[in-house]
Amino acid sequence: MHFGSKDDQKNSPNLYFMSFCLHSHISFTHSIEEGSFDHPLYPIVSPREEGFLKVSELHTLFYAVYGNPDGVPVVVLHGGPGAGCSDVISQFFDLSRWNVVMFDQRGAMRSEPFCCMEENNAQYSINDIERLRNHLGIQKWIVFGGSWGSALASLYGQEHPENCLGFILRGITLLREQDYLHLLYGMGKIFPEAYDPFVQYIPEEERHDLLSAYYRRVCDPNPDVQLPAARLFMRFDTICSTQLPNPIALEKTMQNDKLVLSVSKAFLHYSMNGFFIKPDQILSQIARIAHLPAIIVQGRWDAICLPEQAYFLHKNWKNSKLWMLSQGGHSANDPAIGAALATATDLFAQEISQ
Repeated sequence: MHFGSKDDQKNSPNLYFMSFCLHSHISFTHSIEEGSFDHPLYPIVSPREEGFLKVSELHTLFYAVYGNPDGVPVVVLHGGPGAGCSDVISQFFDLSRWNVVMFDQRGAMRSEPFCCMEENNAQYSINDIERLRNHLGIQKWIVFGGSWGSALASLYGQEHPENCLGFILRGITLLREQDYLHLLYGMGKIFPEAYDPFVQYIPEEERHDLLSAYYRRVCDPNPDVQLPAARLFMRFDTICSTQLPNPIALEKTMQNDKLVLSVSKAFLHYSMNGFFIKPDQILSQIARIAHLPAIIVQGRWDAICLPEQAYFLHKNWKNSKLWMLSQGGHSANDPAIGAALATATDLFAQEISQ
């Protein structure tokens, strides 16, 4: 697929973007739809551009850009918080219509320094999104995020609504204390066989506070202390993420020590600090973005981010659709979730082109 030279791209009008500006009043019927979608995913492609953006004296972010430079701009916010982005996410977009920007948040995967939790919180991430938007010369964009990325998308939008065209959100977390502690204390009721070894690893006298116990171990500089705890955390989290057990995918994840450490350390760091936001901040400030269009994709059987969170977000977001999927868990790799995300991006692109 050829999109012209870089000079041509700079001088050509962004027709999709201009069209969206004309149709930025997109209004969705405030509705909940339960069912499933039959939408093939798009091919996974490599980025057309990769780079690093220095955002502080300490941190440098990796970013990648995919698809049509004249397409609708969209920024992808990964979960974890330490999961990072990958080419696999490109399969949710018709790249002839979309200009997809992905980046690894502070400390995550390809960003530097790896797994660094200094100067690493929600506000820094919000600021980094703006730095990247300005660096790429994008005026406004759609915000696409899942799990922690769905919360970061809402937080970013609430601070910079003028730079957001709309939202596609998956696996909603509202980041209330009961929401992020559910992973440590609630999911075991749904996956008891996966929870038991996770708990038993911690000495009995520390089990009253699993968060602190795992935080101390995963943040220990000694790899012999750090990695075994991180692997147990990641195995439990990964097993609970999908409605459809996939032993091959699980073992592939568990062989990636960098991913294991990035996700476990970031989640525990953020959880120990209340995700660095005020109690109920997302819902209390939702009026700042409730006029903007949003599609919320939620698996009915999501054990990590319970569906009530998606319902509460939708209930307070007047220009939103909630798609409650009768099949599907938390992971975007669940076929039902992936099909819904591809449907959502197509729906936005269709609205834009009208």
